[in-house]
Amino acid sequence: MPKNDNSNFALSLVAIVVGMILLAYASVPIYNVFCKVTGYGGTTQRAKKTFSQLGTRRIKVTFDSNTGKELPWLFKPEQKEVSVITGENTLIFYSAENLTAEPIVGTAVYNVTPHKAGIYFNKIQCFCFEEQLLQGKQRVMMPVSFFIDPDIEKDPNLADVSEITLSYSFYKVIH
Repeated sequence: MPKNDNSNFALSLVAIVVGMILLAYASVPIYNVFCKVTGYGGTTQRAKKTFSQLGTRRIKVTFDSNTGKELPWLFKPEQKEVSVITGENTLIFYSAENLTAEPIVGTAVYNVTPHKAGIYFNKIQCFCFEEQLLQGKQRVMMPVSFFIDPDIEKDPNLADVSEITLSYSFYKVIH
């Protein structure tokens, strides 16, 4: 191989490696946008307002909570479940308590199961939209305001859904 061909080959390999690294970093934000738009993977929608028209279907919504092992917080839903009519705005609370004497910042991720219901589950207000700072030994109540889009009633793929679980996992934020 001539020297020029070796240089082109090496440059091509470096470009491929750099491209793969950039794609790896971009894949998470791209995937998150895809999930938020489609509801894929149980990602809920973020609504700006509620519906003025209620649906007719009643759905049981259960609540789940988890914390990463590096986060010394007690985190739990204050209600285990609620029964809602589609379109009905509902307010529930989770509580979080920092079990240490030091301030800690946490952030929550969430999903809905069954995943196919995520596109119809709309949150108006949620602590998961921003990082949460809890001072040492502080306990807070965190509201979640949500509704289930009445259009779920028209989706034949969701005719069998009578229960939805909203799950949150809190993780320590390391800056």
